[in-house]
Amino acid sequence: MTAGIAPLISRPAWKALQSHYQKVRDLHLRDIFAADPKRGERLTAEAVGIYLDYSKHRVTDETLALLRQLAEESGLRQRIDAMFRGEKINVTENRAVLHVALRAPRGTSIVVDGKDVVPEVHAVLDKMADFTNRLRSGGWKGHTGKRIRNVVNIGIGGSDLGPVMAYEALRHYSERSMTFRFVSNVDGTDFAEAVRDLDPAETLFIISSKTFTTLETMTNAGSAREWTLKGLGGDVKAVAKHFVAVSTNAAKVSEFGIDTANMFGFWDWVGGRYSMDSAIGLSTMIAVGPDNFRAMLDGFHQVDEHFRTAPFERNLPVLLGLLSLWYNDFFGAQTVAVLPYEQYLKRFPAYLQQLTMESNGKHVTLDGRRVDYDTGPIYWGEPGTNGQHSFYQLIHQGTRLIPCDFIGFIKTLNPLGPHHDMLVANVFAQTEALAFGKTPEQVKAEGTPDWLVPHRVFEGNRPSNTILLERLTPEALGKLVALYEHSVFTQGVIWDVDSFDQWGVELGKVLAQRIIAELEATTEPVLSHDSSTTALIRRYRKLKSL
Repeated sequence: MTAGIAPLISRPAWKALQSHYQKVRDLHLRDIFAADPKRGERLTAEAVGIYLDYSKHRVTDETLALLRQLAEESGLRQRIDAMFRGEKINVTENRAVLHVALRAPRGTSIVVDGKDVVPEVHAVLDKMADFTNRLRSGGWKGHTGKRIRNVVNIGIGGSDLGPVMAYEALRHYSERSMTFRFVSNVDGTDFAEAVRDLDPAETLFIISSKTFTTLETMTNAGSAREWTLKGLGGDVKAVAKHFVAVSTNAAKVSEFGIDTANMFGFWDWVGGRYSMDSAIGLSTMIAVGPDNFRAMLDGFHQVDEHFRTAPFERNLPVLLGLLSLWYNDFFGAQTVAVLPYEQYLKRFPAYLQQLTMESNGKHVTLDGRRVDYDTGPIYWGEPGTNGQHSFYQLIHQGTRLIPCDFIGFIKTLNPLGPHHDMLVANVFAQTEALAFGKTPEQVKAEGTPDWLVPHRVFEGNRPSNTILLERLTPEALGKLVALYEHSVFTQGVIWDVDSFDQWGVELGKVLAQRIIAELEATTEPVLSHDSSTTALIRRYRKLKSL
């Protein structure tokens, strides 16, 4: 538990919210809006080019005031300041949490262990930009003298999800004469399909692994090395011309055959899921160029500063975090749907899954006590309008309460007749339908037979945010990611969990290492697992040899 902060359920605002929930839980958005004709204009917030309409939430002014009070009682302002000061708020790993330093402008200062880290950040960015410019201009040649036309990023988790999402999101700005692929799954199919139509002489691999020991990444990296050497006559010198590393382990990088001059580093105060704007984003920079990458960093920084300085009643990440917590902990909503109405953001919900659930999927507080409240809702979603013909049925008429974030843009990157107006109309229509629904009386007035009326009733009262930006630019992408990063932080502070460790991924990895040896053993291994796992191992060993 944070020093001086009471356990969550004993904080006055939490107790007040429990009582308040009993009074407002049955209020319907139809009645709330009818009582306040200006609500749709009043319950909005705008900053750094992001417009948030949060009026379609099952909240009153008292709800919002109590949620802000809870944030104050939870020490949110102090925790924000501690993060930006570089204090070691990742307590289980004794590390600072400074993804905000990755986008701090040149000349600012953020000190960790007595050292200003901002100059180091910009030194890496400059090195990335120099490499990118050489590659994109054709100055960097492969082993045979051919120009590099294909870039394959090999990573997993934060070393993959961020780069994949950013590439897809910024494809409009990408170098179209180059091909970009991403390999993460240890399933050999992922690698085989990624390289099947590529020429090794024109292909560069970026191996992204902080330790250069990550099982999936290094297995795929080994296959990439074999594929490259096989295609280039077996000369091991080729590795240095077709591989670069994003890592901190110079010895392992060199052992692999990569010139450490082409190793791009980062720091232990950068968590994997917060690293897409570090050297992990090298593939992004190669795709869109250094200027666009820096524009993305500027977008991140604008939201950082807004989060750091804005009062909670106008603070966009704080509002998002508090509203999510309201449904998670008081209404028992277990999920949040993120619905970008922008095809380029098709991988954004998948990216958010790691950011949100790896961060706040925790069952103990900072001081190791088991929580007695819900943490970490499940985040999921698909781009609109595809989802409307899939899972929206459940959101509208199912038995579960699913708060939704709708993300839209005023202007499209690809003007095509009426397409964009139709797309945006669906954003506004869906939030309206979710909030207000359709009553039995309205259904009957349409001439619907009595027996069919219950099937066509929409109960409404389904909450949503509408997040609008002008256009999907690199800067806008940075703003969106930072918006959710700090929303996650807000929730984690109130729940009093460590949002920056991920011990939950460790146990399965350790057991897998043991089982790999048992699956590959040439003689029958002595097994000491449970009966299910033992039987599965024996069945696999028997059938794979047939």
